[in-house]
Amino acid sequence: MNLTEQLPPTDPTSGSADPDALLEAFTAWTAEQGIALYPAQEEALMEVVTGANVVLSTPTGSGKSLVAAGAHFTALASGGRSFYTAPIKALVSEKFFSLVDVFGADNVGMMTGDSSVNADAPIICCTAEILANIALRDGAGADVDQVVMDEFHFYAEPDRGWAWQVPLLELPKAQFVLMSATLGDVSGFQEDLTRRTGRATAVVTSAERPIPLSFRYAKTALHETIEELLGGQQAPVYVVHFSQAAALEQAQSLMSVKVASREQRDRIAEAIGDFRFTAGFGKTLSRLVRHGIGVHHAGMLPKYRRLVEQLAQAGLLKVICGTDTLGVGINVPIRTVVLTGLTKYDGVRTRHLKAREFHQIAGRAGRAGYDTAGFVVVQAPEHEIENEKALAKAAEDPKKKRKVVRKKPPEGTVSWSEKTFEKLVEAQPEQLTSSFKVSHSMLLNVINRPGDAFAAMKHLLTDNHEDRPAQRRHILRAIAIYRALLAADVVERLDEPDEQGRRVRLTVDLQFDFALNQPLSPFALAAIEVLDVDSPDYPLDLLSVIESTLDDPRQVLSQQQFKARGEAVARMKADGIEYDERMELLEEVTHPKPLAELLEAAYETYRKGHPWVAEHELSPKSVARDMYERAMNFVEFVNHYGLARSEGLVLRYLADVYKALRHTVPDDAKTEELTDIIEWLGELVRQVDSSLLDEWEKLRNPDLDGESVAVAPPSAPAGVTANRRAFRVQVRNALFRRVELAARRNYAELGALDADSGWGADEWADALEEYFDEHDEIGTGADARGPALLMITEEPGRWVVRQIFDDPAGDHDWGISAVVDLAESDELGAAALEVTSVDQL
Repeated sequence: MNLTEQLPPTDPTSGSADPDALLEAFTAWTAEQGIALYPAQEEALMEVVTGANVVLSTPTGSGKSLVAAGAHFTALASGGRSFYTAPIKALVSEKFFSLVDVFGADNVGMMTGDSSVNADAPIICCTAEILANIALRDGAGADVDQVVMDEFHFYAEPDRGWAWQVPLLELPKAQFVLMSATLGDVSGFQEDLTRRTGRATAVVTSAERPIPLSFRYAKTALHETIEELLGGQQAPVYVVHFSQAAALEQAQSLMSVKVASREQRDRIAEAIGDFRFTAGFGKTLSRLVRHGIGVHHAGMLPKYRRLVEQLAQAGLLKVICGTDTLGVGINVPIRTVVLTGLTKYDGVRTRHLKAREFHQIAGRAGRAGYDTAGFVVVQAPEHEIENEKALAKAAEDPKKKRKVVRKKPPEGTVSWSEKTFEKLVEAQPEQLTSSFKVSHSMLLNVINRPGDAFAAMKHLLTDNHEDRPAQRRHILRAIAIYRALLAADVVERLDEPDEQGRRVRLTVDLQFDFALNQPLSPFALAAIEVLDVDSPDYPLDLLSVIESTLDDPRQVLSQQQFKARGEAVARMKADGIEYDERMELLEEVTHPKPLAELLEAAYETYRKGHPWVAEHELSPKSVARDMYERAMNFVEFVNHYGLARSEGLVLRYLADVYKALRHTVPDDAKTEELTDIIEWLGELVRQVDSSLLDEWEKLRNPDLDGESVAVAPPSAPAGVTANRRAFRVQVRNALFRRVELAARRNYAELGALDADSGWGADEWADALEEYFDEHDEIGTGADARGPALLMITEEPGRWVVRQIFDDPAGDHDWGISAVVDLAESDELGAAALEVTSVDQL
């Protein structure tokens, strides 16, 4: 039943519903769902309906989401507008669809920076940054009556914590519900919220988990620990590693263990059905999950992570090896969590886990509705395990026992012990510390609001949660930013306040999502105008402009540099360059950076008039362009750079490029060739993992009749041939890949592509020998790739194609002939091309 049907009548005088009636209506609804409230849930809801702020600090699995639903219900009953915030877009989206199911599509909206849907709804799901910028732009006058902040421990994150703090400072009329399993001492928040909002603030805590946890320190080898847990009915087991490589390696090592029975493996195969696993990691994952073993980490394609989650929810996976990504807001039944260590690399150094991190990970064990108990096992370090084995072996001989030489941790490593484990188990989460910061976008948003910007900034800078020395640093930075904005004529001072009470105002217009989606998008628009639209390189140069404004996919750039340096070393060795000189020259070899000089010069010019862009680094790079110029499909690109463990990151980046091209580039800047690239890129992403674009497209184009957009994306995308324009580009790229390899006389790779159709390396070499007797080279420039040299004849069920070589004489009589099977292409999600001849017409 839709929860809005349970709304009690409101008092015409106060405009709000009776608190007792609200609580009774909500608990009646939960009872209909078969849900019995825990004491902490009931206590929190009682405080919410009376209008108090609530700080809810209860363990994972204790039903905080239900309290959030009760809070939205309360705000809706009084005609108020409530916001739910979360740290990641995926969780915001997941919560949006969940709340649509509860309250109906008309009552729920979403804003993430990438997309917005039903933005005027009374319940809004958004990232913390969206709400923070609304609070900065509108201040106390913001249309925000209630804020539910999930995962509130992100308040202490160094880069993003400001977004959790700003709403507390700027929205004094709102009711706050702050939720996390690991908050630590919150007395400071309790006092501060009451002072700012004038509402009572209740702290609802519970150390008792609905599903109790037991902790154990294991001195057995990891595979022995896992086998013991499987034999002791403590599966599903989540084995937490702190690197993606270690997670996959451990999963593969378990293939020798009988994890699942024959009957269970049959059920897994039935559940998987016709799910499409692509080459590379996909084939590895297919073998693992059919054995009852899952892998889960951020480098995987979203569809693979979702498959592992769904199989786990169905109780079909006994072991999942992964990093600590299986967590934020995802309800996966895990009975036992095994931590392979108590240290992690945080990007700067290797250190022990903090108490908050430990309890966040451990809290995933034992889920309500699935288990009656949860188990947490921490593996001892390798040297301790080896010492334990040696002592056990010598146990019956006191002399041998005395002679055992105990191993020590490897030199220079950060190790842990049973005392470290015990200390973490008993420790409370660390107290949250303020991470406030001042930025150009903060000042611009505050200046843009009605009223006295100086008074508003003074309040922000002197009444935040920082200590006094930090406040002084923020004040000095704000003054420096303001002076830069004045000097750039971005803001101007007024002799008299304007009609909205401003003594200083902007001279430029800011879009609503300023500094939220891609902060450098306005620069990209300016840089596009510098390009020559008549140049044959225009489409790819424009692509490079867009790529330069996106966040770096670091693993990809690192592998591109590694590959480039390897090729450079080979060339230098062939040229006889000495080792020392080679090493010096290698320092200058980096990943490809098309248009770097032009873009950096344009950026410097643009920054003089838009000083806030200095906070966002321009980064020339070539990932989508590199893939297109190499005429590679996704699998070929991933294999070429050895990115199997990071293919999810590669695809998310390509999806961001596609969205930016669609969202940022004006229609009048889109040529036919650029539109081809956009269509190709969108279809490439969709065929690899449709979930990355389908939901985004649904949210950008909701049904005109206002029907719910909460439709689960299809399990498989439409056939690749359905988008004729994109498929034509795929066919062109598949042929041009062969042209490029032929131009380099790389017969081995040509043979690897076409051996199945009878064109091995020798056949390619023989066919091309005649060509190279006539011509010195095969052109691979823009003209060679152009549509004039590609001939396609569409026949029922197939395309007959010929890619003509761009020879130096301009004869255009040599080329590659092939047949494309349309049905097989749809099945593969890529052009199924079979070479039939390489010859002269």
